[in-house]
Amino acid sequence: MNHPVISPPQYFIEGFSYMLRPGLRAFVMLPLLVNILVFGGMIYWAFGEFDYWVNYFMPSLPDWASFLNYILWPLFALLVLVIVFFTFTVVANIIAAPFNGFLAEKVEIMARGEDRTQPFRLADLAPLVGRSIARELRKLAYFAPRAIGLLVLSLIPGLNIIAAPLWLLFGAWMMAVQYLDYPCDNNQVSFPDMLSWLRERRWGSLSFGGVVYVATLIPLANLFCMPAAVIGATLYWVRETPSA
Repeated sequence: MNHPVISPPQYFIEGFSYMLRPGLRAFVMLPLLVNILVFGGMIYWAFGEFDYWVNYFMPSLPDWASFLNYILWPLFALLVLVIVFFTFTVVANIIAAPFNGFLAEKVEIMARGEDRTQPFRLADLAPLVGRSIARELRKLAYFAPRAIGLLVLSLIPGLNIIAAPLWLLFGAWMMAVQYLDYPCDNNQVSFPDMLSWLRERRWGSLSFGGVVYVATLIPLANLFCMPAAVIGATLYWVRETPSA
């Protein structure tokens, strides 16, 4: 089947329109509910702790250089924001993994022009739960050492100035890893092979992950990002994999 060729970020945008399709609404609601609950908790936490953590990461400057605080504060505020979003996104995706896998499966059927979606049943999720959680833990094992390395860099005075842009680049890559993994897992593509697929399309993958990552930073819009990203990643996989 021939598919229209569009840029990777457009797949994410197209994901929002797919969310409204009657055959997918039930599969969208559960990941959406998880996202609302987790990001609601994040916003609640941020109101009470955000300033503390920005000041914690900020280097101490001598009085004569105090004017630099006005330059550095936004940079370290961004650093804290990036770390917080990473943490809460990991938690949200672990909880929602079985639902996201199921959503990706239904989107793939629809994207191939085989709209055979059936009424949603919780029992259908049971076979996916163990496999999905194991796959999320595999992603966490990939993510954790790299995130820890960046966190250590964030604590080193002087070097921590470059931590924020590195976190943003890493964030874009991890968003691509996170969401492309759902259709790949459904198609029995191993985690290393999925990473190879992404590396072969490195700039496309980074642009897809980057637009997802930026969207997660937009209040209210971020609540809908998870199902849209799952759908967009599945469309990306189906349309840009030769065997698909």
